[in-house]
Amino acid sequence: MADSTGQDRTERATGKRRVEARKRGQVALSREVPSALTLVAVLSVFYFAGSWVFDDLLRLFSRFFGQLHTARLRTISDAGALAAELFQDSFWLLAPMVLPLMVAGLVGNVMQVGLEFHVEPLAPKFSKLNPLAGAKRIFSLRGLVEMVKSMLKIGFVALIAWSVVSGYLTEFPTLVRRDIGSIWEFTHTAAVRIIFYVCLAMIVLAVLDYGYQRWQHEKSLRMTKQEVKDERKQAEGDQQVKSRIRSLQRQAAYRRMITEVPKADVVITNPTHLAVALRFDPAEMAAPRVVAKGADHLAERIRDIARAHNVPLVENKPLAQALYKLAEPGDTIPVDLYRAVAEVLAYVYRLKGKHAL
Repeated sequence: MADSTGQDRTERATGKRRVEARKRGQVALSREVPSALTLVAVLSVFYFAGSWVFDDLLRLFSRFFGQLHTARLRTISDAGALAAELFQDSFWLLAPMVLPLMVAGLVGNVMQVGLEFHVEPLAPKFSKLNPLAGAKRIFSLRGLVEMVKSMLKIGFVALIAWSVVSGYLTEFPTLVRRDIGSIWEFTHTAAVRIIFYVCLAMIVLAVLDYGYQRWQHEKSLRMTKQEVKDERKQAEGDQQVKSRIRSLQRQAAYRRMITEVPKADVVITNPTHLAVALRFDPAEMAAPRVVAKGADHLAERIRDIARAHNVPLVENKPLAQALYKLAEPGDTIPVDLYRAVAEVLAYVYRLKGKHAL
């Protein structure tokens, strides 16, 4: 398989290509899987609830036809009311049968592609209205394969059904002499047997078709070597942009932090490895706040700025390590460190000739 550039699509699809295809609704989906599950649901309903449904239907129609000779059908509204009553009763009777079929069809699709909703596949595409493009899709290789598959499926299922029905051919003439209960019992048994073998055939077809759809899907997603290279370059470019953005954010945070150091009341050091600047304003803050912190070269920078602006430096290794580990610039100090920080601030205030608040 080659693209317009003449390169063969030999590379497996990347994760990005798979995600984009999924957003477009391009997934490996076999229509035979929900069909097989729906038939299993039909078989289950016939087997477990067939007699119950037949009895209720018999009672419903017996009541309906029994009321016809006494019903007053003088106007169209009278007939409509009677028909509406029959429809309502039939609906509530058949709803428990129809609901499992709907659930089976839904589960058959969800189990293949998951429960997702994308708007893009629902968007109208005028290219699909082009009769020439539609004819090309119908008479394409894929369209021919689907047509052959459908014909083989119908032939296979019909053969299975006929092989089961042929066993009952000798009993069909005797049905005219049986009562309705006996006819229903025969029909129920034959229907369950036919559906059972058709279910087995459909399950086999569903497994084969799902494998084919997976293979076809993987084949359609294959990429050329150039496409893989281009996508890798694009991803690397995106990473470079993100790295640049993070670098600018770090620089802005660094500049903001450095401008706060002159406003600090004290810088607690390790003494050379760490530096944490604290500020406390009782009018604005409930507790002292970390305004800057750094290690190694940044710690040296903080100390230099503090000396230049006469901010006291206090050496306290355990407190510096705890503050550096537990608080970020802009955070108030942890409650567990209140006492230790209060002692440092009291010492600083005494150096400055202030009274501790």
